[in-house]
This record gives sequence, C-alpha cells and structure tokens, in this order.
Amino acid sequence: MKNFEHRRDRFELFAGFDNPRINLGMALTLPDFRPFCKARQLPPFHFFLYCLLDSVQSIDNFLYRVHDGEVIKIEQFYGSYTVLNQDNNLNYARFVRSPDLAEFVERSVAAGRVAQASRALINTGADLSPREMRDNVYNTCLPWLDLTAIEHPLYRHHEADIPLIAWGRFSAPAGATLTLPFSIQAHHGFVDGYHVHRLTERLAARIAELIG
Repeated sequence: MKNFEHRRDRFELFAGFDNPRINLGMALTLPDFRPFCKARQLPPFHFFLYCLLDSVQSIDNFLYRVHDGEVIKIEQFYGSYTVLNQDNNLNYARFVRSPDLAEFVERSVAAGRVAQASRALINTGADLSPREMRDNVYNTCLPWLDLTAIEHPLYRHHEADIPLIAWGRFSAPAGATLTLPFSIQAHHGFVDGYHVHRLTERLAARIAELIG
C-alpha cells in the first residue's frame, strides 16, 4: 500500500465522481505466439489469458480495490472469462490460477467446459463474500469481431473498482507478430493511461519470454 499513498489524492478526486472509470481501447501488436502454442498443443486463447493475468498481477495499480470504504490491495485473483453455453448464452468460467503454464491452461480449459455445459448462469459471485468478490479481474473475448469499442454493464458505476479487460479477433497469420483489438476499463483513482501502457508492454514482454 506504500505506492498507493502517493496517489491517494487522485483516488479521492475520482472516487467522488458518479462514474470514475477510465476506458481505453487500442490495437495491440504482440509477438505471434500461435506457432509456439501449436507446437506444444496449447490453446492460444488460454496461453494469452495466462500471459495477460500474469502481467496484471505484476502491476500494483490493477490490484487496488475498495472494501468497507477502505482501499486495499489484493494479493491474488481468480482466473475468469466469458464463454457461450450450449444455448449460445453468456456464461462465466472461474478457476484458481496457477503460476505454472501447463497447470493454468488445464484449469482454465476445464473451467470453460463446465461453464459451456451449464444452461444456468454460474460463477456470478453469489457464492463469494463481499471481500472475496474483490479478488477478481473480469475478462471477456469477442473472437468474431475486430473490436473498436466496448462499454461493460456495471451494477453501480460509483463502486466499480474491478478492472474489466476485453479483446477481439486475432489478426490472420502474417509473420513474427499478431495484432488484436484490446480494451481496458478501470477505476481512474487507481489506473491512469500510463499504467495501461505499462500493462501492454509487460504483456508483450511476457509472451516474448515464454516463446523464446
């Protein structure tokens, strides 16, 4: 929390807004990890999710939350993402993350299968305490679209402290890099455009580290 104290005045400013969210969309250029995944039989979506959440974990600003009126810093958060179930309706996958890539992918794939198979809406957080609900980063992928903008539904704008990350369709194979549309919504009391920039840099670096 030491780092947060350097921006508490920014938080207090934006916490007074009816809608304190910052919402940025961009086209990301990243190392093309698909050949790496194909050679190792790793699903590219789950590999990307692993790198993304690992990168989020490395930047304090994305880990600040508000609980009982106080700013806290979470230590861990769930792996989660949206899926379509058998009726082509939205559902939520949730799992305990692992720092090990293979184990993360195994858990992520299994959670997705459970969500896809359920006609009922699951993993909404109804089973979690208010404090446990803070241990989240919300993720969604729209692989059919060259996404240009997104506005997520929020229960209460004023209390929305959990980052929401979305991305669209990967570009066609074209060489050493791929591009994808990418969006982040976060509480402006915690996150500025610079921190989004840091996250995208860290994401590219993490992918590069893993694919060598």
